[in-house]
Amino acid sequence: MAFQRRRQHHNHQHRLRVVVPIISSVFSALLILFALLSFLAPSPSDTDHLHHPRRFTSTDNVDGPTGVPVFRVQRDGGKLDRDIWSSRNAQFYHGCSIASSKFAKAGDVTHSNRYLAIVTSGGLNQQRTGIIDAVVAARILNATLVIPKLDQKSFWKDASDFSEIFDVDRFISVLSKDVKIIKQIPRKGGKSLTPYHMRVPRKCNEKCYQNRVLPVLLKRHAVQLSKFDYRLANKLDTDLQKLRCRVNYHALSFTDSIQKMGEKLVHQMRMKGKHYIALHLRFEPDMLAFSGCYYGGGDKERKELGAIRKRWKTLHISNPDKERRHGKCPLTPLEVGLMLRALGYGSDVHIYVASGEVYGGEETLAPLKALFPNFYSKETIASKELEPFSSFSSRMAALDFIVCDESDIFVTNNNGNMAKILAGRRKYFGHKPTIRPNAKKLYRLFLNQTSTTWDTFASKVRSYQRGFMGEPNEVRPGRGEFHENPATCICEDSEARTKKDSVPRKYGKGDSLTRKEVMVSDDQNDEDDPEWSDPDDDEDQRGLQDKELNNGTVLDYDSIISEEPELEEMLSD
Repeated sequence: MAFQRRRQHHNHQHRLRVVVPIISSVFSALLILFALLSFLAPSPSDTDHLHHPRRFTSTDNVDGPTGVPVFRVQRDGGKLDRDIWSSRNAQFYHGCSIASSKFAKAGDVTHSNRYLAIVTSGGLNQQRTGIIDAVVAARILNATLVIPKLDQKSFWKDASDFSEIFDVDRFISVLSKDVKIIKQIPRKGGKSLTPYHMRVPRKCNEKCYQNRVLPVLLKRHAVQLSKFDYRLANKLDTDLQKLRCRVNYHALSFTDSIQKMGEKLVHQMRMKGKHYIALHLRFEPDMLAFSGCYYGGGDKERKELGAIRKRWKTLHISNPDKERRHGKCPLTPLEVGLMLRALGYGSDVHIYVASGEVYGGEETLAPLKALFPNFYSKETIASKELEPFSSFSSRMAALDFIVCDESDIFVTNNNGNMAKILAGRRKYFGHKPTIRPNAKKLYRLFLNQTSTTWDTFASKVRSYQRGFMGEPNEVRPGRGEFHENPATCICEDSEARTKKDSVPRKYGKGDSLTRKEVMVSDDQNDEDDPEWSDPDDDEDQRGLQDKELNNGTVLDYDSIISEEPELEEMLSD
């Protein structure tokens, strides 16, 4: 029996010596297979790169082991047949906003017993639109304008008044021939004249002001229009449009302290390199929440942005994929970086970023910084000098405005007020390039980037961005918001243009387009215009106004257009 037990024990040990190596070999093979599958597995889709940023190398395109193209981003911008720092034919266009001989002087048309006061709404740039339109409204009513009151109670919580943001004396003097402007309503008989408070509908035209406001003004002598933003029609008489431009581009300037600080920031950027790009990233949580877009952050992202969306009771639940397909979502920082690289901007380019708190923080910004390591903001280049401004959101926004305005290239990642105003301003002062992402087409390209090579990707980006680069004649006159496309105030030097076109030349791949060719290109890109969710735009309102004025009925515009507290203020920048 003992011998039998020893034999069984010996056989058991023998089996273990045989089985253990086999199990180890199988386990090792499984580990190797798992590692190989992990290596060959495709990277996460583009919808996931907000929280899982991909690492890009800066080498040429190389096919993978299975023949599938590997997407590798090159470090430089590549060899292009165009100047990436200026617009084509920009030298032939200039701002022209001088009033015609038919536009009477303010002293001849202003009535002494009519005073118009307005209270603006939203952030700095939304308030700017209200100030500009208030001057024109006063002119329509032949009234004296009282220096506008700035919104101090909105989401932005800035207690600054007009004279702390803008040069009030310049504002009054530059416009003295157009509209009489005073700092406060005068006292009569020892008493202050109390203005009658009312509100006008959005996109209110000349006839609307004459029918709705003028009768009250004649009776009360002083009227205050509240929540005054986008309360003037987009299309007006030519002289009134030119007045808008005189206000925006010549009369309305920042105070000396803001202007000097802004110039210091610009100087700092110029010291770092010959050119710089200014990027209005607009990737803050409130913007993403309002857009209804989804960027691959899972339940955490849905919960965080969903909580913010609850602030707007009337904001319907949207389809995130549909929003991105229709071009209504801001690009991620990584997508912006890839677009810029494809357009020819290398890793040596200096970028100034105008942005609030970016959703996802440094993790979200990391891929953009990897593509463009020369990455700056006002806080990183002048932190101590910003202390007198840092407690005032409007003054900080004004500094960003100045640096973006002076940049060689301005890139806007949304269609908000700052983007619109700067785009129009850059057109007026010589068509400095303003790049707007063709989000609708770029989205499809980003979605499939892993199945293509960098050269193919970059070529398609350049193709899709035609008509979105701030070129002259890119947007047809009358299209878009006037502040964004002040076509009435932009003139062409036809003599210089004719002289240039008369010179015989051979047209090749790298030649500039003729004006006719540019217009054809524009028509082909009309359908790609971004369809941003912009609470400031409501073109349908024009039809409602016309209906009211024609049939004599009175509509409650404020019940038709939702003006939920903080809705516009948060998105208005």
